[in-house]
Amino acid sequence: MPIRHTAVWIDHEEAKIFQIDRDSFDEKTLRDPHRELHRRPTVAAERTHPTDGEHFYRDVANALEGAEEVLVVGPSTAKLEFIKHVHKHDHALVTKIIGVETVDHPTDGQLAAYARRYFRAADRMK
Repeated sequence: MPIRHTAVWIDHEEAKIFQIDRDSFDEKTLRDPHRELHRRPTVAAERTHPTDGEHFYRDVANALEGAEEVLVVGPSTAKLEFIKHVHKHDHALVTKIIGVETVDHPTDGQLAAYARRYFRAADRMK
């Protein structure tokens, strides 16, 4: 069954995927398993293998299967790296992404409310 509205909050360590309807939301968290394995004390954001991020982004893209419209948000560059991954590897998902926004670290409820407002405005523009 297709999921109408899905929001993804993503950084380099995890992705929170929210399936949102008018009155409720379901949240699923994916963590980058390579993040902990390759962490260096002086450079926490550095990956030691170039495909580490690609595996994580592939898992996030796979978790969005069935979504009709996707809003991608996050505090840093991970959201843009994810978009680049989608354009390169997951062409079917490209047309479903309706927005990319910078959002710091909201609570789950705050993110769901933000996404509802965003999707309502997007629906009105159609």
